[in-house]
Amino acid sequence: MADNQSSSDLEKIDALIKNSIVCRLGINHGKIPYVVPLSFGYRDNTLYFHSRPKGKKLNLLKDGPNVCFEFDRVTEVIEAKNPCSWDMKYQSVIGTGKVEFIEKMEDKIKALKVIISQYTDRQMKIPEAQVKTTIVFQLAIDNMAFKQNSA
Repeated sequence: MADNQSSSDLEKIDALIKNSIVCRLGINHGKIPYVVPLSFGYRDNTLYFHSRPKGKKLNLLKDGPNVCFEFDRVTEVIEAKNPCSWDMKYQSVIGTGKVEFIEKMEDKIKALKVIISQYTDRQMKIPEAQVKTTIVFQLAIDNMAFKQNSA
């Protein structure tokens, strides 16, 4: 928790993340950032993700594991006569951390169950053959901040 965050901020952060369906992950790509929307799981100040075994995202993460992430929720767009006076009610969480790949089978299964629990309360058996071919990684959160505009 950052020094300037209150416990109510942490409650708002947890609520926003737990009610989100996508996490936007910002990855270093030289001088040009690369942002990708991902399904995710969240538990104990850690984000969990899964991926196919190949692709740009994985190559970039292996080259540079320091990332940023973002969640948001827009609740209302507020129109005005003056187009420069429009506003938006929203909440957002932005943070940073470091990605680590999960290799052990039992740890991959635990992480995948956290991801599944983000979207359903149903208990599901994950086929071992699919776990073997799925890349799973976690993001240990270094810091995150909550922002809200209640207009």
